[in-house]
Amino acid sequence: MTYTAPAATGIGHVHLRVKDLERAIAFYRDVMGFELQVRMKGAAFLGAGGYHHHIGLNDWNSAGGPPPRGHSGLFHTAFLYPTMDDLKTIARRVRDNGVHIYGHADHGVSVALYFDDPDGNGIEIYWDRPREDWPRDDDGNLILVNDRFDLGEFLAA
Repeated sequence: MTYTAPAATGIGHVHLRVKDLERAIAFYRDVMGFELQVRMKGAAFLGAGGYHHHIGLNDWNSAGGPPPRGHSGLFHTAFLYPTMDDLKTIARRVRDNGVHIYGHADHGVSVALYFDDPDGNGIEIYWDRPREDWPRDDDGNLILVNDRFDLGEFLAA
């Protein structure tokens, strides 16, 4: 029997190996706005809205060291914001903290910005358009695009 995941299924959290736990905590707390929920030897757990954790951080096997060359791993963690205003607020906060936003795109279904955390882990912050506004072809298939927009204008608005 084929199993299909329920529509409400989502990613609950991401857990990252980091080189400098204090630096990582500061980034996800002070720049991204997550709250430190639990702290233990070599690990920290941060969440939003009182949730136990959306982000786990540890330096158990990675303190001070670079990741191995050519390894496979996480491309990015994506944080979905509930409104376009929320996305603009966090994008400005990221920029104002000196983080380089190296990518941005209108995907038709969503608007997204891309940057790295202090350990080089990729981050996407995005807002989904309402499903009824998602672009579709004549057969009803979803159309994803990678259109550019003016980042300066986006951050200024």
